Amino acid sequence: MEKVNYKNLLNKFKGEKKMKFKKGLKIIALVSAMTVICGTFFGCGKDESISSDGRVIITVGNWPMKEGRAKELENAKKARFEEANPEFEIVPDEWTFDLKSFYPKAAGGKLPIIYNTAYTEASQIMAAGYSADITDELKKQDVYDKINPNILDIISKDGRVYMYPTTAYVLGMGCNIDLMKEAGLVMADGTPMQPKTWDEVAEFAVKIKKATGKAGLVLPTMANNGGWLFTPIAWSYGVEFMKKGDDGKWKATFDTQEATDALQYIKDLKWKYDVLPANTLIDGTVHSEIYGSGNAGLFIVAGNYSSSAAKYGMKPEQMGIMAMPAGPKKHVTLLGGGIFSVSNKATDKQVEGAVKWAKTVFSPETTEESRANAENTAKLNVEQGLWVGVNTFSSWKPDCDSAKSARELNEKYSNTNPNHYKLYNDFLDNLGDCELRAEEPVCAQELYGILDNCIQEVLTNKDADCAALLEKACSDFQKNYLDNLDY
Repeated sequence: MEKVNYKNLLNKFKGEKKMKFKKGLKIIALVSAMTVICGTFFGCGKDESISSDGRVIITVGNWPMKEGRAKELENAKKARFEEANPEFEIVPDEWTFDLKSFYPKAAGGKLPIIYNTAYTEASQIMAAGYSADITDELKKQDVYDKINPNILDIISKDGRVYMYPTTAYVLGMGCNIDLMKEAGLVMADGTPMQPKTWDEVAEFAVKIKKATGKAGLVLPTMANNGGWLFTPIAWSYGVEFMKKGDDGKWKATFDTQEATDALQYIKDLKWKYDVLPANTLIDGTVHSEIYGSGNAGLFIVAGNYSSSAAKYGMKPEQMGIMAMPAGPKKHVTLLGGGIFSVSNKATDKQVEGAVKWAKTVFSPETTEESRANAENTAKLNVEQGLWVGVNTFSSWKPDCDSAKSARELNEKYSNTNPNHYKLYNDFLDNLGDCELRAEEPVCAQELYGILDNCIQEVLTNKDADCAALLEKACSDFQKNYLDNLDY
C-alpha cells in the first residue's frame, strides 16, 4: 500500500487557508450578508442532512462499486436497516479511504457521514478534528462499556471517543503448509510446528530453503511496510522508539544496543542464514505475491491473510498461521485493525444513525440482523475461495457474546484443516505473557519510512554498520519529524 505523508498534506491545506485568510474575511462578510437576505426573502438554504421525504441521510463510504454478490449483500443490509429504522436513509458512497484523497475531502466537508479507516490513522484524524465525538451516542446505544480496553485507548482522545471499532487483528506468523511439510515442520495431524523465538524462525527458514529451494522467510522492505513489520520485532528486543518527556514533547530513543541487535538480526537473515528471496526490495504487494504464489515458507501477517494471498493462487488448504515468536527481551506483537469514523460535519441525528448502522454489522451483542450479516459474509468468503476458520481479536470485552458468535460461524464454515490455524486461535484465546501494542503514537508512517531505509541498506550492503545507520536514523527522525510536531 502506498503511504503518504499526512502531516505534509494537512499543513499544505492549512497553509493555503492562511494565505487566503484576509481576502476570505471580505468574502465571508459578503456571503454572510447575502445568506441573511436570501434566508429572509426567499427561504433558500437546504438542510443537506435531510432527504426530500424527511428522512435523515446517512452516507456510507466504501460501498462496493462492482455489481456482484458483495454489492447485493450490502444493498440487502441497507433495505433491512431502513425497514427497521424508517427515519434514516442510507445513501451509498463508493469512496474508499486513502490518505491522498482524505484530507482534500475532509477540508472541503465532503466526507461520507460514516467511513472506514485503520487504527494507524486514528490519532491523526482525531488531532485534525475530522471525526465527530460519538461518546454520548455510544453510551446511549449501550456500546461504550463493552469496547475492549486495548482498543478504547486507540480511538479516544482526552477521555472522549471518536471512532467505532469494527475489526481487530493481532500479527502472527503465517506459513505455507506445503513447504513446511517438505521441510518436516508439520505434525501428523496437520499442525505446523511453532517457532517460539526469532532465532528459531531463522532455523526453520534454513530448513525450508534446504528442502524446497524456496525462500525460507519473506519480509517487506519498501513503502513503509518494512518498518511497520520491523517494529514488533524490535519491541521484542527491548526497543523503545520514542518517549514523551515531562514537557509533553516526544524524544526519539532508538539509538540503542537493543535496536542495533534487532537490525543485526534482519541483516543476518540475508548474509548469515541466506533465507530471504534474491530480490530483497519488496513492497507490500510483492510481499503478498511471493507468499501467495508459494515462493516463501514463513511470513509475518495480520491474522487471516487469505484476501492478499488468494489472488496469487494460494488455496485455503495451503495456509497456516501461528503465534508471533518472542524476542530475547519480551514476547510482544502488534494490535491493529479497522474502525468506522463519523464525519465532523455530522448532525447529532446523523451520529445516532451512523452508530446504529455500525451496530448492524459490528455489534458487541449478537442480534438477528448482525448474525445474518456475519453469516452472509462467511458464505461469501467460502464462495470466493477465501480462508474461513481463523479467529480475529475481538473489539469487545470477553463477556460480550459477539466474539463467541464469530467463533461459532468460523467453525461452521471452516474450509480447511482446523489444525492449520489452531495455534493462532489458541494464542488469541490465551495471550499469556504476550504484550499487545498499538502502533507508535506519533509520526508512525514517517518512522516506518526511515526504518525501511535502514533495512534496505543492511540487506543490500554486507558491510553496513547497523549502529551507525540507527544513530543517523534516530537523529533524522527527531530533527525532521518529532521536533516539528504542533505541541
